Parts: sequence; C-alpha cells; structure tokens
Amino acid sequence: MFHTRGDLVDSHLPPELRTYTHTEASRTMSYTASSASFEQLALPLLPSLYSHAFWLSRDHAEAEDLVQETLSKALRAFDSFQAGTNFKAWIFRILHNTFLTSRTGIAASRTVFLEDHPDLLGTTTDTSPTPEDHLIRLDNQVAVNEALDQLQPALREVLLLCDVEELKYKDIALVLDVPIGTVMSRISRARRTLYQLLQPQLGGSL
Repeated sequence: MFHTRGDLVDSHLPPELRTYTHTEASRTMSYTASSASFEQLALPLLPSLYSHAFWLSRDHAEAEDLVQETLSKALRAFDSFQAGTNFKAWIFRILHNTFLTSRTGIAASRTVFLEDHPDLLGTTTDTSPTPEDHLIRLDNQVAVNEALDQLQPALREVLLLCDVEELKYKDIALVLDVPIGTVMSRISRARRTLYQLLQPQLGGSL
C-alpha cells in the first residue's frame, strides 16, 4: 500500500476540484438524478474519480470532463447495477472505458506487455512478495509521484487501482476487463519498474 493515500490522491487535484463539495455535486446532479441511492454511492467517490482520471489523462481539464461523462453514463446505467456488488469497481470500470474512447486513451491502449501473454513466455508469473512490494512504505511521496508519472499508463493504472484505491484483484480485473492473471502480472511489473525508478533517487533508503 502507498504510505499516504491522501497525499497521492490530493496532490494533483487542481484547486477548483479540491473545493468541489458534495453540496455542489448534488446541485449539479439534481437535475437528472432521480435516485438518492446513486448520489449516496457516487458522491463519496468524487475525489478518487477525479484523481484517477487525472493520472490517466495527465490533464486537469480532460480529467474533469472524464469524471462528468462517467457520472452521466453511470447515472443512466444505474438500473443495471446489481445491489450488493462493488459499486466502486463498477463506476471505475465506466471511467476506464470512457477514458479508452478519448484521444489520450486510444494512444495509451496501444501498449502491449509480454507479461499479459504467459503462453508466449513459457513461464508462470511469480506473485510472491518481493522488496518492490514494500516500496510504497516510503515517506518521500513526491519521489513516488514522480516515479509513477514515468510508468507506462497501463502499469500506472493497475498499480493505482491496487495500492491507492485498494481494489481486490478480481475487481481490478472487472475494471480493466482482463483476466486476474494479467492483473497480477501487470502489478508485479509495475512495482518492479517503480522500484527501479526510485533507486537512483533514494539510494540505500529502499
């Protein structure tokens, strides 16, 4: 887990989004929302949705547009949400799919990892704990953020879903629409790459 979830989530939110209160969101949504339960489920996730959208797009304006479109799509599709299942995973999947249709998302989705195709590697992904798994205990959040920024988008997204949003592997697989094995291999690669990026900056502190 990342040492300080709040630092990572809030550090890239523009000022106008940091003050985007639940009251303002409710006023915006009240014109179309007929279900109070949707607001109760969606409003607490606004900061996480904005933060994740920004990490995906790397642009504040695009991130805001992505979240607004995600909320609109989620509201229209809310009747299809199954009560008792993970709403966070459900709405993050909508955000992910919305991003993939954007120009930034189309470019990012072109990356293919060999680890996603273990049949080509002829080996099994090692999911046992490694030193890389503990790097997120680092106190230097700025260094972690800078290293995250250097990760390829697909690796950054899976790591954020796991270690920031704290989704389970099965939920991440739902969000990304990939097998759990692919989720595990990407997380392993992301942590390994992040560890390598941080070593020159932090030296022996790892």
